[in-house]
Amino acid sequence: MSGGLPMTVPDPSLPARVRIHEVGARDGLQNEKTAVPTDVKAEFVRRLAAAGLTTVEATSFVHPKWVPQLADAEELFPRVRDLPVRLPVLVPNERGLDRALALGAREVAVFASATESFARANLNRTVDEALAMFAPTVTRAIEAGLKVRGYLSMCFGDPWEGAVPVEQVVRVTKALADMGCDELSLGDTIGVATPGHVQALLTGLNEAGVPTSRIAVHFHDTYGQALSNTLAALRHGVTTVDASAGGLGGCPYAKSATGNLATEDLVWMLDGLGIETGVDLAALTATSVWMAEQLGRPSPSRTVRALSHKE
Repeated sequence: MSGGLPMTVPDPSLPARVRIHEVGARDGLQNEKTAVPTDVKAEFVRRLAAAGLTTVEATSFVHPKWVPQLADAEELFPRVRDLPVRLPVLVPNERGLDRALALGAREVAVFASATESFARANLNRTVDEALAMFAPTVTRAIEAGLKVRGYLSMCFGDPWEGAVPVEQVVRVTKALADMGCDELSLGDTIGVATPGHVQALLTGLNEAGVPTSRIAVHFHDTYGQALSNTLAALRHGVTTVDASAGGLGGCPYAKSATGNLATEDLVWMLDGLGIETGVDLAALTATSVWMAEQLGRPSPSRTVRALSHKE
């Protein structure tokens, strides 16, 4: 950024470095109304890696009927798998794991719910039935030497159930941890979290024996709270933050959910705090501008708009 902005003013109480888990190519593009060509997806992943993102979630090996936008996973993954970055993929069950293993995936993620309503809507199972379904998938992935991430949706509120008790989220997160998931991503799927709630959940997880080092956060910006919630998580010691280039994505099963936290907005804040990410903000912004052109609409990221002067 020209003119030395944002000015770096470090906060010694915060982590020195944050790893951004980029979800735009998977969580972002799965919500597009029209199919994005495989060539464009592959180029998007390559550009994200070139901008300095060390973890780029590539695609999802779910049944094409459920997420038609990612039906080209078998075609896409071989085009990007040799990039020098982490390329996790989503697998809903053992069949998805088989497909991922066949293509040489080294990291996978499973997707659970903290609430019964969302488990029914998203997986057509109860929370405990979904956990039972994931258990053999996680075990097999670990036995194959893969890293496994556990996503947990609706950690801070649910469109059908409203408020979600902290202890309920802790129980399901602990189950994923005990199953063997290396990392646990806490999802604010409809964007209703506030900083005190974030602090309470992280404290509850620590008290249940889940260390902060295994926790990632995944905030949506529905009510404009994503960055403040992220800062609350950083103050607690969280060092892995999910974000989506250009603010792409929502959730196909949660209609009130707007986009993910924009990676550029996150990097602007972290740069100002002197927190290392390894991300080149100018290159990332250019990537999101390019992707917005492919999609035919402007990026919702405030930082992308400000830096590209396309209000």
